[in-house]
Amino acid sequence: WLSAQAASGYVEYDPASQTFSMSEEQAIFYSASTFICTPASRAQEVGACLGAQAGEARIREVVTQGGFSHFRRATQTPFNLIYEARP
Repeated sequence: WLSAQAASGYVEYDPASQTFSMSEEQAIFYSASTFICTPASRAQEVGACLGAQAGEARIREVVTQGGFSHFRRATQTPFNLIYEARP
């Protein structure tokens, strides 16, 4: 997912350091997208709508329960935490 975000221009990827980052404009766009995503997730059957307020440990727990074994904080901005999860 994070690689797809980089391919779409939402985040930047540096192959030399294998890190992801965001420009200020990208961070603002990404932050604004949470206003759309959170209400939609509340309407889903599980209704978890986990955001930053849930905390990294809770998000890691949910991702692990979802079958992902690799979870890490890929990058962060003053507005967002971006996680990477892999099976």
